[in-house]
Amino acid sequence: MQAASEGGLPVTPTQFDPGAEFDPGAEFDRQVQTLLDKGYPAMSGVAEDAFVQLVAPLRQTAVARGASVNPPTRARAPFVLVITTALVPAERAMPLTELQGKPGFAAFEPEDIRRFSAVEELQIPSGHAYLILDVDRGKETLNVTPDDAMATILEQRRTPITVDEGIAFVTHCPESLERNNCFSLVGSRCGDRRVPALWISKGAPKLGWCWAANPHTWLGSASCGSRVGLPDSAAGG
Repeated sequence: MQAASEGGLPVTPTQFDPGAEFDPGAEFDRQVQTLLDKGYPAMSGVAEDAFVQLVAPLRQTAVARGASVNPPTRARAPFVLVITTALVPAERAMPLTELQGKPGFAAFEPEDIRRFSAVEELQIPSGHAYLILDVDRGKETLNVTPDDAMATILEQRRTPITVDEGIAFVTHCPESLERNNCFSLVGSRCGDRRVPALWISKGAPKLGWCWAANPHTWLGSASCGSRVGLPDSAAGG
């Protein structure tokens, strides 16, 4: 078993001001720029302009839907732009996350990470990019087993998030990962009793795993309200 322990240095201040008016268009542009700054186009093997054009059709949805859900906080994001592992593998995306300048890392071998896929309850949009809306790190599921958290999330007509989505959440909103407020990714499983999770280790984001029946006081289960994909004409392969 891989031991999971929380801890680390304080994270950077939130990029959101809960007291300010939220501009979903500006936030979408910020998330795209974050991906550009982190080198996602080169890592995905496409030109920067082509990468921007790939995700651009999602901007309209972000603007239309982003202002209609809960306002942003350290624990919650109106939307998160997700790049799937088919374009940028999780084992390459995870080191691009960071806290206080410390890069993230995975405690899995790449081939093991690839074994985890979305559970059947989820409907993941086709294509290489999509939005998850009304994203929450799951404070109310702290100290609740992932098995029980899954039932709670589904009862709320929400769905747990996946490894791809968790990495995207921390990439765009690193302040979501805090000491005593980390989260499991119950939306991804590989057929055994392990559940992927993101927490802080030595001040850096860590992708590890815990057991589905084990609760942790500092580990909740993140969820989202819905997912929206690219138009069929832009989804690609």
